[in-house]
Amino acid sequence: MVEKELQRIIDGCIEHDRQSQELIYKTLYGFAMKICLRITDNRYEASEVLNEGFFKAFTNIEKYDKSFPFKAWLSKIMYNASIDYYRTNRRWSQFDGLEKLDVKNNQLTIEHKLDYEDLLAVIQRLPPAYRLVFNLYAVDGYSHEEIAAMTGISASTSRSNLHKARLKLQQMLSVPQSVIILLMMNLRRTPMDWTAAESFSKIHHDHE
Repeated sequence: MVEKELQRIIDGCIEHDRQSQELIYKTLYGFAMKICLRITDNRYEASEVLNEGFFKAFTNIEKYDKSFPFKAWLSKIMYNASIDYYRTNRRWSQFDGLEKLDVKNNQLTIEHKLDYEDLLAVIQRLPPAYRLVFNLYAVDGYSHEEIAAMTGISASTSRSNLHKARLKLQQMLSVPQSVIILLMMNLRRTPMDWTAAESFSKIHHDHE
């Protein structure tokens, strides 16, 4: 979808046009789901976060600054929805004491060719605090200062969680840090072609 056409549809969303909202949802479902799957524990949680994120996007779309890419604006909403999800479930406060992680049964080594599903499964095994910082910094390019502003943690805690996340991934995959960096680059460029498994109408029904 070209930017001009996207802006026209966004204008429709600002006017609360249901067809425009549905088109945005279907068009950017895969992009948004990619973010949610990386942060949450499973697809059920990812769907919950995604639908909440789209609801917030539709109800606040008049605040969108058209001088910036819409995907960047939507991605920040999805991350904020993920943060709110963990706070609601009382899991986000666990920044420390997350050192235990069972990797004994892990079969992934450098000899295995990891596809996106494999890599996603490994990242989802990171503790929530490490996983969120890893995705925000390593995959989506936010600075530690920006992460601190988004999550309410300090920049130093963000750096610490990123370091621990990389160590955990290195441990789980049995690979050097250089390979972890290559895997992070692969995450940034891997396309998503998920279909919209969740009904668009669920976004509205859940908030009626």
